[in-house]
Amino acid sequence: MGREEKRGLLDRILTWIEKAGNKLPDPATLFVVLAALIVVLSGVFSLMGVTAVHPGTGKTLAVVNLFSKEGIRLMWSKAVSNFSGFAPLGMVLVAVIGAGAAEKSGFLGAFMQKMLGSASSAMVTFAIMFIGINGNIAGDAAFVVMPPLAAIIFLGMGRHPLLGMFAAYAGVAAGFCANIALGLSDALAYGYTEAAARMIDPNYLASPAINYYFLVASCIVLSVVGTVVTEKFMAPRFEDVDLSKYDYDKKAAELTPQQNKALKIGIMSFFITIAVIIAMCLGDDPVLGDAKTGSLMAATSPFMSGIIITVSLILFVPGAVYGFFSGRYKNDKDMFADVVAAFKDMAPYILLCFFCAQFTNYFSWSNLGAIIAIKGAGALKEMNFTGIPLVIGLVIVSCIVNIFIGSASAKWAILAPVFVPMMMILGYDPAITQTAYRIGDSITNPLSPLFYYFPLILGFARRYEKDTGMGTIIANMMPYSLAFTITWIILLIAWIVFDLPLGPGGRIFLH
Repeated sequence: MGREEKRGLLDRILTWIEKAGNKLPDPATLFVVLAALIVVLSGVFSLMGVTAVHPGTGKTLAVVNLFSKEGIRLMWSKAVSNFSGFAPLGMVLVAVIGAGAAEKSGFLGAFMQKMLGSASSAMVTFAIMFIGINGNIAGDAAFVVMPPLAAIIFLGMGRHPLLGMFAAYAGVAAGFCANIALGLSDALAYGYTEAAARMIDPNYLASPAINYYFLVASCIVLSVVGTVVTEKFMAPRFEDVDLSKYDYDKKAAELTPQQNKALKIGIMSFFITIAVIIAMCLGDDPVLGDAKTGSLMAATSPFMSGIIITVSLILFVPGAVYGFFSGRYKNDKDMFADVVAAFKDMAPYILLCFFCAQFTNYFSWSNLGAIIAIKGAGALKEMNFTGIPLVIGLVIVSCIVNIFIGSASAKWAILAPVFVPMMMILGYDPAITQTAYRIGDSITNPLSPLFYYFPLILGFARRYEKDTGMGTIIANMMPYSLAFTITWIILLIAWIVFDLPLGPGGRIFLH
């Protein structure tokens, strides 16, 4: 029986999706085509007089015609600032400084090998999935650090690096809102929820922790599900591969006495760096606290707004220390040469960001994204769903809107004023509405080529397989997204049926 006959139905379906997806144009070309399409559609819908009333501000949004003299002037004059102001690009490049030093010096690989060297394959996968799902605590830095790190770990274990990379990306992207500690995303989401809830109850007051119990449970359950998907369904797709083409040498992967010593010193420097950062977070008026309130969790605090530089520093210090003590670095020139090499690896992503930034801004300027979201929310409201079907409907609408609008806060700013009051009138607490939205805001992330970090994972994958295309990413992400969707919906239904608290001050029903 040949390999083709042994393949299961799932493998054949994913292979078909991969081949079909890889026939799509290069991502850069795709963004150019989409940007041009937005310009044309903005002209068509503007002439048709398409409008929508923003539920939060009450203002009427009309489609802005970019296919006009004023539109062309705007696009032409803002091309450079669109690129330089593209938020994900800046965050990724700053994170690369630390991640590049930690990876290229060998620190991350040595550390994970030491920590997980004797662990089973499933335990390593679980650890990667768990850390990836919790990665949103460190902001978007997890998208830069986890996938390439997981690839190195899997290769060190004698497994296909792309299997580890895809598992990590699935955890970071599809499990984005689940975590065991509150972060900036929780605070941002609650801010819009509270404002929308006060449209019905002017005295409504809860906290950013209203989903905390549910998200902690989600983090654990999704980590298990992600591990099962990786080991039972995805691993067979990456078997029988000659790892020598990736410069894999099991003996060479073993740490020398000097590297072991360097690793210990590197870990010490890691904890010293953490201690210094913690010291700057202590006191009534901490250095990294908000200048006015002293709060560390405020969106304007240096701690939260500078989370990327914090993560980069935490990675850079032990990476540099390990490099010097292991003998890899003789001087500072050697160290920064590794950082430069890491930036060279990011060249394809930087190029894609230029075109992605144009498309994103055109979509925003035209108001098409906001109008689609408002119309979609209105359509759900008119369906008159109740109970569990209504909550699932919220998840589905959020999934669809997530494909068109990347920013989580921008989506919720539009959807919250529609969904939260509607659900409160039906007797549901704002916490359940926010939970449904955050699920939908996560599970389609890894499938959308329009997602900010999709080009990044594509660039990472091409380090190992130069012919990797969008179809490869989509096909290998689909089992994770489907599994996470089913799991999260079942978990949400269980919470509703048993009327469990979603978090401190967060309930299912208004009592």
